[in-house]
Amino acid sequence: MKEIYLDNSATTKAYDDVAKLVAKVMCEEYGNPSSRHTKGIDAERFVTDAYTDIASIMKIPNDDARRTLYFTSGGTESDNWAIEETCEAYGRSGKHIITTRIEHPAILRAVERAEKNGFEVSYLTTDETGHIKLDELKDNIREDTILVSIMHVNNEIGAVQDMEKIGRIIKETNPETLFHSDAVQGFGKLPVIPKKWNADMISMSSHKFHGPKGVGIFYCNKNVKLRPFIVGGGQQSGQRSGTLNVPGIAGTALAVKMCYEERDAKNERLYDLREYFINEVLKMVPDTVLNGSLNRSLSAPHIINISFTGVRSEVLLHSLEEKGIYVSSGSACSSHKNKLEMSDTFKSIGATNERAESAIRFSMCDETSKEDLDITLEALNELVPVLRRFVRH
Repeated sequence: MKEIYLDNSATTKAYDDVAKLVAKVMCEEYGNPSSRHTKGIDAERFVTDAYTDIASIMKIPNDDARRTLYFTSGGTESDNWAIEETCEAYGRSGKHIITTRIEHPAILRAVERAEKNGFEVSYLTTDETGHIKLDELKDNIREDTILVSIMHVNNEIGAVQDMEKIGRIIKETNPETLFHSDAVQGFGKLPVIPKKWNADMISMSSHKFHGPKGVGIFYCNKNVKLRPFIVGGGQQSGQRSGTLNVPGIAGTALAVKMCYEERDAKNERLYDLREYFINEVLKMVPDTVLNGSLNRSLSAPHIINISFTGVRSEVLLHSLEEKGIYVSSGSACSSHKNKLEMSDTFKSIGATNERAESAIRFSMCDETSKEDLDITLEALNELVPVLRRFVRH
């Protein structure tokens, strides 16, 4: 049975060359980059090269790389750093934060904690495709707004926000307001350029773009004054202490270079596959609904979310799994005290409970083929009618 992995928004398989490099650094170039002997100097070269390569992709001047890029344990740590330390460092200037209801839990739980500590949080609404309303953003920015945090690409339905317009509105309305974006789902697929976005902070995660797990990248403009998130030996300019994960950093940098090679051509192919799959599902399988947009400018190239009315997503997920097809249902509805609770994203787009409970996310990568999608289409065409017959009334 051929394995068809369509859950790349959850995690990706590491590139073979990345896995080989990580193993090589772990077993051969294993020095501590803080050590002053040759073994340490050799390890430090991997870190230096990583800063250079990532800064180049993000159009950050190389001289600023070590003052703006920090290696973390992943997107969650980077998101927490942005929210918690902004509140700590800028709380005397204001107590107002703006975000959305379609953010990753790493953002939503962090701002909820800020609310408990006396901050006021304004949550922007979205339209039915998951896009914020720019006028609402502008109207909510106040003199005491210290932070706006808006996700680049939504992890559930793939909605892409217009980051350049958002950043421009924020800085024109209140230049002192900091702008953070969780770009975990977008980085590696779409351009992430801090200067173009007017972004002060950006979070990214290696395992979402075929790098190793447990490594994140946190961009923080050198003019933003945040406290160190982890104190200790003073690594990473004293902002995030701890012995550097050189194998992970080296693997992350290589994955960044590889995923952005011929990116435009790769995205053109992914968008073509996305449109083909969506159109075929809606045509072949009755009572299906696309969650998100078909418009390329409004959608990520790799994420597809479709509701199969009358079939619980967990049931369809496991039925597909038996055929070697791996998809996701957990983003739409999560288990909470033995009850299914609609996700904030599906609430925000105005979905019904039935639509949310029948949603399946298919997320592709550059290795996904038309054959993979055709096999999945065949499986859906076979399974959905059968499963609908067993729906409890």
